[in-house]
Amino acid sequence: MSQTPISAPGLPDALPEAFSRRILVVDDSRMQRRILAAQLARAGYEVLEAATGDEALQMCATQQVDLILSDWVMPGMSGLDFCRAFRAMPRDGYGYFILLTSKTEKGEVAQGLQSGADDFLAKPVNGDELRARLAAGERILRMQAELKAKNRLVSTTLDELQRLYDSVDRDLREAQKLQQSLLKDRHRSFGSAEVSLLLRPSGHVGGDLVGYFPINARRVGLFGIDVSGHGITSALMTARLAGYLSGSSPEQNIALIQTEFGIYDARPPHELAAYLNALVLEEMQTESYFTLIYADVDLITGKAQIVQAGHPHPAVQRADGSVEYLGSGGLPVGLIEGAEYELVTTTLHPGDRLFLMSDGITEAADAGGALLGEIGLRKIMLRNALLRGEVFLESLMWDLSAFADGDLGDDVSAVLFEFDGAKENAG
Repeated sequence: MSQTPISAPGLPDALPEAFSRRILVVDDSRMQRRILAAQLARAGYEVLEAATGDEALQMCATQQVDLILSDWVMPGMSGLDFCRAFRAMPRDGYGYFILLTSKTEKGEVAQGLQSGADDFLAKPVNGDELRARLAAGERILRMQAELKAKNRLVSTTLDELQRLYDSVDRDLREAQKLQQSLLKDRHRSFGSAEVSLLLRPSGHVGGDLVGYFPINARRVGLFGIDVSGHGITSALMTARLAGYLSGSSPEQNIALIQTEFGIYDARPPHELAAYLNALVLEEMQTESYFTLIYADVDLITGKAQIVQAGHPHPAVQRADGSVEYLGSGGLPVGLIEGAEYELVTTTLHPGDRLFLMSDGITEAADAGGALLGEIGLRKIMLRNALLRGEVFLESLMWDLSAFADGDLGDDVSAVLFEFDGAKENAG
């Protein structure tokens, strides 16, 4: 091998301390190694020397090397073979590899790059060029170190986010259990009338709420609520509203009024909506609002008084299977101060049923974006006209999921009231 002296004037006097690197000089010429090593040491590098590729590999296996200057032509393992073996070694960081060579053919240079070399220096080595090549290697190593640090930060952050997610997920699952517990009885018989409830949040918790409560011996209140938005805020508001319309604590139920005789009566539905509207605006101090459907049904006469406050139109399915929709809309609750609400009345006959649903049903969309709407719901109700109670609601959910191809993006809730005739032994 040629032992042409290497001149390398112009190397920096010292590297910044933060970027001090360990460099390995590999050359079978002791003189060439010493010349390079002395100049690199003056520039601030920690220099290692190896006379052969095998010796260099052993050093790389036990010490972290940042840069390598290796001659191409050496007895035994060539610089090219050493480069391939170096790239195959497991390493914690990247090693920048520069081949020293007198080869100038493009094919040979391409072979070196394919073998894993990052750069080349022609011999005899020019100091300015060596400085430029090392500076390029330093930039690569800095970027690699910065990227590695950022990756560690990202990994640590992702781990922390995963822990937070798992914690929130556990809390939400418990919240889901608590929210579902608001529906203690999803089905109840009132003699010759039955009530069935459906509540399926789109996530862990939702903003829908349905329920019922006895008003007195001959009347029952049915309600459906859909709080704006989704998630925890909506769920918290539904929990508070559940207390306002509690069936287990009539003294706390704002729909009920105790008469002078000690029995309960109820506010007319449209007055209840107005009362709730004022209550939300004055006391809750929240940006959330909700839609409401509330019905006061007489278990003897079948007369139903209903308020529709922004909720979808309630449906009445007659004994012959036909479906009609009631109401004209109305404003949501908690949105506009002083809002007034319309009272809607209808009479249920034996075999009729009243269906109060959230917009998660009527606004379910198929794959093309078309909504189910009242026409689609009417078809589902006609298809399931012979089914009753919870079986009807499960069948409706099956048809709804099939229509939306399993993608129900909103909470789904409903109250089904089935009237079979006058309540016996009414007090």
